[in-house]
Amino acid sequence: MTYFLLKMTATLCATLLRSQGWLPLIQSVRHGSKAVTRHKKPVHILKQKLLAVTQYIPPGRAVAPGAYPSKIKHVLEDNGFTLLLKKDLKKVFEECKMIAVVQKNGSSAEEMVVLKHRLFKHGIRVKFFPNQVTRSFLSDSVYCNMAPLFIGPTVLFVSKEPKVKEMLSALKASPQMTLLGACIDNTLLSAQGIVGYSKLPSVTVIQGELVSGLTMLTSCTASMLQRHPAHLSALLQQYIKQQSLGDGVEAAPKAEEAT
Repeated sequence: MTYFLLKMTATLCATLLRSQGWLPLIQSVRHGSKAVTRHKKPVHILKQKLLAVTQYIPPGRAVAPGAYPSKIKHVLEDNGFTLLLKKDLKKVFEECKMIAVVQKNGSSAEEMVVLKHRLFKHGIRVKFFPNQVTRSFLSDSVYCNMAPLFIGPTVLFVSKEPKVKEMLSALKASPQMTLLGACIDNTLLSAQGIVGYSKLPSVTVIQGELVSGLTMLTSCTASMLQRHPAHLSALLQQYIKQQSLGDGVEAAPKAEEAT
């Protein structure tokens, strides 16, 4: 209430004094801000051209770093551990008929243990070798064409017998493992070639088909020989007649060409 009275009193005093022509001794005058007189001058056209020509443009990377092996050859010292790894690698290439190169992309230790167990059921083992040791071994062997496969974190799936179907079925459950290539029966195959190899029938099936075909031919020959000799002589005469007719047909066009 007191605040309201004071405010009304101040308003009445100001109204009365203004009507009598009285002005306060001190007046606050608000001045506007000064106009900005400094403007950025435009760059000269020649300087703009010079800056555009001399501007640095970094070259773009065509491939990701590390996709190809470095051109700088690092000399690997053949110490005792390196020689032992090379000896073990040589033994693997001599004893195993299937050597597959697989790249692991962020697979955990637990996933690798599960994959090893699946492969071990089919007699496939997982081998780890440093890429430098592997490339050094392959450079002096007949398997030198496999060297470009060993880039990044890679492992070897080896078995004494080619078990491609079992390996592919195990890799389907591990999408983080990428099959790069393999050497099967001393033949270097790509990933697509390995899939085509898995679709081929086994040696046992082919041997069974061959034996069944030969048995069928021999059984037909034996059945023909067991028949009456008159029937066999009739068949031979028919065969001789067909051969004579075929020779006559071939001789006729030759005689026409001669005339």
